[in-house]
Amino acid sequence: MITCSTDDSESMSEETEIKIETLVIYGGNITDGGTNQLSVGFIPSNASNKTVTWSSSDPQIATISETGVLSAVSNGNVTITVTAQDGSNVSGSKTFTISGVAQAIEGTIVQTSQEIINALANATPGEEIYVRGGTYTFSSPIRITKNGTSTNPIIFYAYPLDSERPKFDFSAMSENSSNRGIELSADFWHVKGIDVYAAGDNGIHITGDSNIIEFCTFSENADTGLQLDNGASNNFILNCDSYFNADSTLENADGFACKLDAGTGNKFKGCRAWQNLDDGWDGYLRNTDNITTTHEDCWSINNGRLQDGSVGAGDGNGFKTGGSDDKQLRHNAIYKNCVAVGNTQDGFDHNSNRGNIEIYNSSAYDNRRNFSFSTTNIAASLLIKNSLSFDGTNSDSYNATQTDITNNGWQNGLVTNDQDFKNLDISLLLSARDAEGNLPKVDALRLIAGSDLIDKGVDVGLPFNGPAPDIGAFEFE
Repeated sequence: MITCSTDDSESMSEETEIKIETLVIYGGNITDGGTNQLSVGFIPSNASNKTVTWSSSDPQIATISETGVLSAVSNGNVTITVTAQDGSNVSGSKTFTISGVAQAIEGTIVQTSQEIINALANATPGEEIYVRGGTYTFSSPIRITKNGTSTNPIIFYAYPLDSERPKFDFSAMSENSSNRGIELSADFWHVKGIDVYAAGDNGIHITGDSNIIEFCTFSENADTGLQLDNGASNNFILNCDSYFNADSTLENADGFACKLDAGTGNKFKGCRAWQNLDDGWDGYLRNTDNITTTHEDCWSINNGRLQDGSVGAGDGNGFKTGGSDDKQLRHNAIYKNCVAVGNTQDGFDHNSNRGNIEIYNSSAYDNRRNFSFSTTNIAASLLIKNSLSFDGTNSDSYNATQTDITNNGWQNGLVTNDQDFKNLDISLLLSARDAEGNLPKVDALRLIAGSDLIDKGVDVGLPFNGPAPDIGAFEFE
């Protein structure tokens, strides 16, 4: 008899290693400039080797430790990657927003009314002056007379780490033509983030050259919110709002004005003027001639009305292109992607301007007359392209010695009506700006899909989507 047996002293097979297939990072953004512990999810969950390494796409924004502690370094976005060490070469990534990191501010920091006055009076080229948030009261004009240079402008900014904006309150002033809030007679300043309130005349009066006024507001002043005159040239007004400006006669006070004896080369971009007693923008000239002012992405809304909505005694135009006492002076005015809505008189107004007027890709809606270029004291030339006009209560007029008026919403068989738009609630145009000061993106006066105004314009050198520009201030997206 033969007997067989087996030896069970050794295992028939070795244990199989389970590799990682997917890695998932868990954890949130940093909002306080601090740290955040991240964790990892493994698929499959019973992976044999769960050793991983961490890396940061930008250690200048945030670092990551060996144990997954995310540490803020500066504000921004960073991508964190975790990589398996089991030989599978599997990795997972996630992007985090880092905010709340206090930035080092180099410059003069001021936080009282007197410190502001002293810093401005003693400013030197290249200096940076920062104003802490809060309300500052003044009873006399702030005069800025020290020049910067083209390579070393003088910076006057709201302190960037404060959530509250600095408000310059001039309400202690009486109403008087000498009681302007800020008198900027100097050159090469960059003013940003200041709110100017209730001056006895202009909120800010600029007679200097080559200044930048950015993300400021001018409200409830007894004359025009921001005015350029007395030779002021090559100034850039960016992303500013001017509203509720009115004098006691209920007849004067514009939102913005490049007028009287202003110089040439001034530009407004991304600005809004609403419910100013007289005009949104006023270009009336006196003692100067043949200057050029440019307006891009500017909105003029409900001017000619008081803060309570009632109609005053002012002109109530959205954009008054010019005019003069002798009705002979030339204010060459350029408008690109501008909006004039709800003004009590004209959206775009001639007012005996004898200069050259160019209007591109602009929208005029619900003004008494949307475009008013009359047959008396006519302009030298009038160009209107890719623009729309509807729901004005009076007929438009387009007169000049030379005209080039083509590809607009009332030509080539096009009809502009409320069916072309997502929304006609013009109050949406007064929505808050973003944190950088850019205009809000809202549905008001934006075209709907299928509107016959899409791709019906002509290329005038402005950006557009699709095969051709759309009609109006806003391209369909």
